[in-house]
Amino acid sequence: MQERRTPHVVVVMGVAGTGKTTIGPLLADRLGVPYAEGDDFHPPANIRKMSSGTPLTDDDRWPWLDAIGSWAHGRAGLGGVVSSSALKRGYRDRLRAAAPDVVFVHLTGDRALIEDRMSHRQGHFMPTALLDSQFATLQPLGADEAGVAVDVAGSPDDIADRAVEALGRLG
Repeated sequence: MQERRTPHVVVVMGVAGTGKTTIGPLLADRLGVPYAEGDDFHPPANIRKMSSGTPLTDDDRWPWLDAIGSWAHGRAGLGGVVSSSALKRGYRDRLRAAAPDVVFVHLTGDRALIEDRMSHRQGHFMPTALLDSQFATLQPLGADEAGVAVDVAGSPDDIADRAVEALGRLG
């Protein structure tokens, strides 16, 4: 009889346009756990700022990260998937402070592909003009951080399958 592992709480991270909102639910479905949309944790003031093309400050992000961390903490031992750009190590540290066992799936990809996908999105508040600031801010996962990098080339199903496979190798 195979031992059942406790499901991970997974944070799907990456710059805008990598597909966090598309891949997150697919990944959650494959893992049999609930999905939470990270953007839903933003206070209205943050959404207004981003919609006007103004990047958020760290002070803007702390309450948002704390809310995501609280959700992840509540899912410890149960599993779950939540999206969050989590671009800086300090942001991921903040999430780990609330939920120490979270693991990250960093959606990575070619900037031209990501910009092209962003330009075709409907009804999203993040303009493509902020993509440069996102790439400038991005600090990829460190070797000491629990997580995997998954390329966003291919279909959403391909990407989700690669994420499940990579998470399986984490143990």
